[in-house]
Amino acid sequence: MGQRGGRQETSKKLEMAQRETMKAEAKVQNNEEEAEKLKAKVQTLASVFGVADLKNEAIGLYNVGHSCWLNSLLQVFFMNIHFTRILRRITVPLYAEQQKKNVPYQMLLLLEEMQCGKQKAVYPIALAYCLSAYNVKLFVQHDAAQLFLTLWNLMKRQMKKPELVEELNGLYTICIQEHLACQKCSFEEKKNSSMLTLPLPLLDSNCRTLKTLVILCSLWEPFLCSTGSMKLIHLPQTLTIHLKRFCFEKAAHIHKLSHYLPFPQDLDFNAVLTESQCQADDNEKAGWQYDLFAVIAHSGSISCGHYCAYIRSLTERKWYCFNDSEVCQVSWDDVKCTYGHSNLHW
Repeated sequence: MGQRGGRQETSKKLEMAQRETMKAEAKVQNNEEEAEKLKAKVQTLASVFGVADLKNEAIGLYNVGHSCWLNSLLQVFFMNIHFTRILRRITVPLYAEQQKKNVPYQMLLLLEEMQCGKQKAVYPIALAYCLSAYNVKLFVQHDAAQLFLTLWNLMKRQMKKPELVEELNGLYTICIQEHLACQKCSFEEKKNSSMLTLPLPLLDSNCRTLKTLVILCSLWEPFLCSTGSMKLIHLPQTLTIHLKRFCFEKAAHIHKLSHYLPFPQDLDFNAVLTESQCQADDNEKAGWQYDLFAVIAHSGSISCGHYCAYIRSLTERKWYCFNDSEVCQVSWDDVKCTYGHSNLHW
């Protein structure tokens, strides 16, 4: 996952909001009721603009029922301060039964437990039970990319504020233009749609292995059929690239591609995409520059294995390895070893 370059002025906004609130509080010192309201307002502002990204120290998640796939994805969500600002403003369900089945609310409870606790790791049991109601079962290896889509759909459906759904779309959604043409007549159709991840196969059309992420991006142009294609219109603030590390062999057997794949810390899509691959103006493409934010890595086979996440703190600018309950700071060299390298360090 990549984040667009540049830093937000969140801390300044919070400082200004708190300063204005405290000035107002000074004017009503003799009114205890008003003072309490203002104090609550300061706490609310701190919550809205709060940073989940390593407030004190990195907190792990215990593995419950082979939940490394869930833990890795949750850590990527929670370390994204742009996502946690949205999550902290959700509408809390009124009834306990609704709260148990509400994915955004259970994610918020888990985030707060991680932020407020002093333990090295917490148990994501309540969220895991919540997801089991939507056929996301424990003790089964799930694909992280598929789980990302499942969580995304549940969050969008269960967030009651339209403005938050819109912000969530702006944070993660890729917009594309689909172009269809009829072979029998001159009819052509263009329509816009969206996708959550940018899928990149690791094999070219001749089944040859592609060696770098930059080459993968430069060759991106997934054909709908022999008479259709896709073009990029908009890339989000957090761009998620899905490396399709598998291929089909005889008898529909799926084989994992485990070769080494180097990737950069920053990527300018203007430098790798051609005009035939995008349909965007210069203002849009000016924001197509990304810094690497997180890598979800898998070791093992298609049917069995283990997930962990390497995430760069957006506030500290340091890399951490989140391996279930164990969290440690790592170097960029460690991160570069995550895909197919013999020196992979968990």
